[in-house]
Amino acid sequence: MLKYLSLLLTVLLIINGCKEKSTPTIDALVTPSETKSQKRGIAFDLTSSADFAAISKGVSWWYNWRPICNSKVPPSYYLTYGMDFIPMLWGGNTSTNDMNLVKSYILAHPEIQFLLVMNEPNLTDQANRTPGQAASDWIKYEQVVGDLAAKGRTIYLVGPAMSWGTMANYPNPVVWLDAFSLAYKSANGGREPKLDFLAFHWYDYGLNAQLDALKKYNKMIWVTEMANWNSQINTYAKQALQMQEMVAVCESRTDVYRYAWFYGRGSFPDNKFTYLLTPNDGELSDLGKLYINLPYK
Repeated sequence: MLKYLSLLLTVLLIINGCKEKSTPTIDALVTPSETKSQKRGIAFDLTSSADFAAISKGVSWWYNWRPICNSKVPPSYYLTYGMDFIPMLWGGNTSTNDMNLVKSYILAHPEIQFLLVMNEPNLTDQANRTPGQAASDWIKYEQVVGDLAAKGRTIYLVGPAMSWGTMANYPNPVVWLDAFSLAYKSANGGREPKLDFLAFHWYDYGLNAQLDALKKYNKMIWVTEMANWNSQINTYAKQALQMQEMVAVCESRTDVYRYAWFYGRGSFPDNKFTYLLTPNDGELSDLGKLYINLPYK
């Protein structure tokens, strides 16, 4: 009897082992954490171990608008600090060098699942891409994802990172996105562009309403830059209140996948009280202390 049971168990193991592994759904990509929000991030070029140690207590990811992280970043950042780095192809007409660079980086980092693309295309001092230009650019982003898929990596595109812009006829991000989708489909036989996630930037009151306007696309959203630069923000207390409200919106909304506060620290005057780090290495500002300790879902 034991002999037959052993044989049956062996057969079952072989059958199960031969089953095709299913591709993980987007919902399955997040590993729940009991210690910090998996949504919460920072838009900043982190470099030092001290800064990582300070910010990682309440922040799970970062990006620096570049295809690879800063060379000064500790090599073991993912295991040591529990923080994801998300690479980015910032502009349109992406160079072959940047495409190869980001592919090599992703292949060397098995934890990476996402690629940010196209920063504020409807701002003339940022990516500055018309919907038609962006439709052509998107083929390159899809090529990067396809090349990585051929090597066994599933990477999700996050973008374009929209904001209210300065481009003629396209200040409204929804108008730009609609025109982009139409241009892409017209150039590609009616095929929809690969838009796994949308991205959005906001520096004013009313984040919730802005996100509501993006519901029509039926995509989850990364708020990859946020703070409040409204003229009424003239004290730390006002910015702190805005941070609490904006974080609460992002944490409570099921269509917000991740969000990032802008900024870490900088050389320009922090007139809007947005810095999370003081000039001292590894030291959180009062706002930074607030950010890493705010409630999360």
